[in-house]
Order: sequence, then structure tokens, then C-alpha cells
Amino acid sequence: MELKSLSFPADNPPLSVLAAAKLAGTSLPTDASLAPDSPPVLHFSDGRNLRGVSALLRYFGRVSNLCGGDAFQDAQIVEWLEYAPVLSVGSAFENACKHLDEYLGSRTFLVDHSFSMADIAIWSGLAGAGLRWESLRKSKKYVNLTRWYGSILAEHGDALNQVTGAYVGKKGSAKSKENPASQQSKGVNVDVVKAGTNRGTFEVDLPEAEVGKVKLRFAPEPSGYLHIGHSKAALLNQYFAQRYQGQVIVRFDDTNPAKESNEFVDNLLKDIETLGIKYETVTHTSNYFPDLMQMAEKLINEGKAYVDDTPREEMQKQRMDGIESKCRNHSIDENLNLWKEMIAGSERGLQCCVRGKLDMQDPNKSLRDPVYYRCNPMPHHKIGSKYKVYPTYDFACPFVDSIEGITHALRSSEYHDRNAQYYRIQDDMGLRRVHLYEFSRLNMVYTLLSKRKLLWFVQNEKVNGWDDPRFPTVQGIVRRGLKVEALIQFILEQGASKNLNLMEWDKLWTINKKIIDPVCPRHTAVIEEGRVLLTLSNGPQKPFVRIIPRHKKYEGAGEKATTFTRSVWIDRADAELISVDEEVTLMDWGNAIVKKIEKDQDGNLALTGVLHLEGSVKTTKLKLTWLPEIDELVKLSLMEFDYLITKKKLEEGEDFLDVLNPYTEKETAALGDSNMRNLKRGDVLQLERKGYFRCDVPYLRPSKPIVLFAIPDGRQQAGLK
Repeated sequence: MELKSLSFPADNPPLSVLAAAKLAGTSLPTDASLAPDSPPVLHFSDGRNLRGVSALLRYFGRVSNLCGGDAFQDAQIVEWLEYAPVLSVGSAFENACKHLDEYLGSRTFLVDHSFSMADIAIWSGLAGAGLRWESLRKSKKYVNLTRWYGSILAEHGDALNQVTGAYVGKKGSAKSKENPASQQSKGVNVDVVKAGTNRGTFEVDLPEAEVGKVKLRFAPEPSGYLHIGHSKAALLNQYFAQRYQGQVIVRFDDTNPAKESNEFVDNLLKDIETLGIKYETVTHTSNYFPDLMQMAEKLINEGKAYVDDTPREEMQKQRMDGIESKCRNHSIDENLNLWKEMIAGSERGLQCCVRGKLDMQDPNKSLRDPVYYRCNPMPHHKIGSKYKVYPTYDFACPFVDSIEGITHALRSSEYHDRNAQYYRIQDDMGLRRVHLYEFSRLNMVYTLLSKRKLLWFVQNEKVNGWDDPRFPTVQGIVRRGLKVEALIQFILEQGASKNLNLMEWDKLWTINKKIIDPVCPRHTAVIEEGRVLLTLSNGPQKPFVRIIPRHKKYEGAGEKATTFTRSVWIDRADAELISVDEEVTLMDWGNAIVKKIEKDQDGNLALTGVLHLEGSVKTTKLKLTWLPEIDELVKLSLMEFDYLITKKKLEEGEDFLDVLNPYTEKETAALGDSNMRNLKRGDVLQLERKGYFRCDVPYLRPSKPIVLFAIPDGRQQAGLK
């Protein structure tokens, strides 16, 4: 009996099966045309087929003598084959790594003292996790697991690298002959490598980075909450710190008291913790205000900076036109006197600013005498009213980066034209240069990421705060039901690319669905408006209860109590599809035949039928969710949300107020099964046939509904009108 081919879905290649076939010395044609979520199929020349990863691994295990030596070892291998899929469940990945690391503490192989199909299955699960596993591996967090992984690769690397190279796209695979640095120098975009799979990974080099000596900073301004765009910068800093065994610090760029507050500081730290960013310490630019003022005065004394009282609008025009200010040639004494007026916050001082004396004719306008210091009489959220002058970001950032020992500063590519200014300022200050590394800003369709614009929504009560589920803030999208694991995977798949891109939310929510679907419990709800009673004439005279799993394929979701009654509630939308004498399936119960459909003068429906439990669920067209007619049902408020604006991308100069979406939320009243009384805030569940939801307000009392937020599943949705 000869093998013919292996079929599988294009978005989910069975790495362990492909690796097992390669190690068995089998040359196997592949066909990546199966529907998503289909199990892999091994086709034989005589027409027979085998389905499912576990079955295929056991087959190749027999072919290559990689099964156990006795019945007990064989059973142990099966146990590991059944465990391996947990590595593809985002929320369980790191717990699985911890378990494996402990198990391998005194073992060379997973089963007994020899390499087996169990090792192939687990190794492939880790390799298939892409960057997620590579980051953990490089961090040396799981020493035993890393040792075992490396030993498998050392022994069987040729075969395994061919598989991962083709289906994961790892650096150093058979398909990647050049290192990323050399490819990058040729203009090849190697930041995100995709080869027949949606699992992206990237390997990019920081210039002149030395392992153990890299120091990075994530420097948010405390003028708002962390949003999805900031998350990319935070996670890339952590990625490079782990890759080079370096460190990352959090620095609050608190140089503008008009916009900043302690509320934002506290919530930014909360968001950083939510993202799992491991940082060495927290610093503040305001810690360096005395040093920055000394540096400004030093530059004035050296003739590298001057005080200017030109009105702001006129100064902007002069910079655009390359016209030097009348103040540019003031004497050092004149500049120092005006600088003292600024420090005092006097009426004269408030008219002035300090500017760097760079080059007003430079084609790069950022070098045309940028502003270094401004007066601002407002008290600072951290240090009160001590200062009346504050440095600009352009002046403070290169100074503090160098003083704090930062080796590489990651900045989004929107700052590209200001890189020359950054280096020029460091040179004028006489400080060590810091390497700048650019990445593209993360832009999302139908989304505003400007903190100024987001603040407008908060201040005008168009949303319910910075954690509103319609907001792109970390707190907003997590509250809507996004798992942090999905956000991390989504952002790291973009890599450190410098290519400007506009990303679809659907991709992020698709990743999220793959994480929550395998583990979230199932519950039942019926829309309250127009709900229809189906009376089963041969149904139970007395209600009875069965205990059934809350997730048929995941035992960890627990169990729920389902009550079976003579009359049950179904959705109006379902009832309108039913014909007289039609057989339907009541989910988790069995079939019923509808014998009578009545409609009163107000249009209300009532159905009568009989149970037909011996009927086949395969023959029915309609599979209905239902709830028993009992008093213990709970009230639900199902909330759906839409984008805040109606345009995918605002053009330059376009006012976001012109494209506000008038319909951004929709509330639907429903009834839910009594088990939902036990939901806690933050729990994620699936309402059968209605989608995924996150519990925002749990059960408090019968009169107050449980509030559930609908979680997008990655499919395009119509508006909420």
C-alpha cells in the first residue's frame, strides 16, 4: 500500500505530520486546498484515507519505529500527542512551556530514553508558535525546555529545518540562504516572512548591537492612555531586549504640563503591565529638568542657542521660508538676560522661547533653528509649580537618551526627517550618539490614534471614558474582549517593518477568535423582543435537569445545568423560518416536529409540536437554540459596537468631525440560561449561534441585566443602523 498525498488547510499546515513524514524518509506530495479547520488527510494509492493529526503521527511512528517499546510507552506517546495541540492555544502556551520545562528537568526525551513521535509532536508545536517561542527561547526563561529543543534540532535539524523553513519561514532555514542584515541592505523586506501560513515571524538586526549590552526605552507621553499604536513600540522594545539579552526601561516624557496628569501615568503603567512588558525601572524626563536647564544655558553661552521673541505664527512662516530671526544674532548677554526672564516666568519671559542655532537654509526643515524651551506657567503634575520653563521633546529626548545609557532608540518612521536634528543636538551637547531604529507606525482602518482627537471624544462624552470598548486604547480593546495574546501576536507579526501600512481590524479579531474559541464556554440566549413559545405536547410533565459540558471539546470549561421543560422559548427569527410539519433540532436535546403555528392579531407567534428524539439531527435544516420556560432565566443586555468614524482613512487636512459615525452602539435585550449567574466580569463566552461575548457587568440581582459586549470574530459586519 503506497502513500499518495497529504492534504491540509493552507492556513494551518500540520507541522508535526510533515516533520514525521520527513523523518520517516517519505517523499510526500502535499495539497493545501482543504477548507479551514479541516483535519489533515493522508491519501493512499488504494483509495483509503487516514484523518487527523494524532492518527497520522501514529501511522508514521509505526513506519519509522518511533512508537513505544511496550504498551505503556505507546500509551505515554499517545498522551503527549493529545497534549500537543495546547501549544496552539494562545492563552495556554506559556503554561504549557512551564509544564514541559519542569517535566524535562531530568529527562533527555519525553518518553523513556529514546527519541519518539512524542518529541516530534511537541517540538513541532513549539516551532509552529514562531516568534512567541523564539522570544521565550532566547530569553533563557525555560532552560530545560530550551536544552531539549536544541538537542532535537542538533540531531534532526536537516529534516526539521526543511519543514519549518517551508511552512513557518524561520531564519536560517533551507529557504533562507542570506542573513536578514544582508537582505535588508539589498532592500529586501524580510521583517515579516510568510510561507504558506498565517503564522508570521521576523528577525531583524539592531545596528551595532552587542548581546548583553543593549538598553532600550519605551517613552510614552502621559497625555492619554496607551493605544494599539503605542503597543507596537512597547512590544518591539521588549522583543529586542529579549533577543539581545538586554534591558528596557519605561520613561515618561512629561515635558508638557498642559496635557499631562497623574491619571495618565497610573493608567499607562497599568497598560504596560497588561501587555506583559518586563522593564528594569521607571524614569521621568522631569527628573532631568535641572540638567536640561544647565545644558540649555551651556548652549546659549557657546553660541549654539539663542532666545527669540518672534510670535509663533511668524516664526513658523520664517522657518518654512528659511528666513533668519531678527534675534538670531543677539549677544550672549542679551540671550542670558532673556533666559532669566523666561525662568522667572515674567511677562517679558512669556513672550520668548529658546531656539537652537542650527541652519535656517537646510533643506531638512527640522534643522531650521528648532525650539528647545518654552515658557508655561501651568503647574506640573509631578513637581508642581517649581518651573515656568519646559524643554521640548526634540531637545529633551536626545539628551535623556544619551544620559540614561540608551544604546538604541526605537522611533516610528514619522520622525524620519527629525533624525538628523536628533543627532545634531546630541553633537552640539557633546554627548554620546544613540542609535536610532525606525519602524512603521501602526495605522488601523476607521480608527483615530491621535490622543488629541481621542480626548475630544472623552471630553464631549461621545464615549464613556478612555476604556470605552469603541476606543483603540489597550483598555478599550481588552474590555471589548480582545485577549492580550492576540494583540501581541498581531503586532509581532507586523515585525519591525518600515513599510507604511493600514491594517484591518478583521485580522486582529480573527487571531483573537482562534485563541478564545477552543476554550471559552458555551451558553444560550434568546432575544427577548418577539420571543416565541414552543409547546411540546409530549414533552416532560415535570421539568428535569441534566448536567452537560459547557464546551464539548474542552473539559476545562466546566459543566452547566440544563433544564428540560414542556414549553421552551425560541427566537422569533427562527420561528419565522419554520413550516408546519417541519422537523427541527433542539440543540443539546434532539428533534421535534412542529405541528401548529398560530399568530394573534398583534403578530405574536405561538408554536405547538411533538418531540421526535429518535429523529436524525443530520436530516434537519434548522438547528435551534432554546431556553426552558422557567423563572430562573436571567436578563441580558447584549451590546454591539461599531467604528467611531465612517471613513477608512482620513486624508491630510480632513476634519474627523465631518465623518463621525452616528450609530456606534446597539443594545439588545435578551434572556439567558440560569448558569450565567456565575459569570464574572471579564469572562469570555460564546452564545450559541449568536457569537462571542465578554461579560462587562455580571449578575447582581434579577431586575438588573447582565451586560455582555459582543466580540468581533473577524468577519465583515454591516453597520448598526
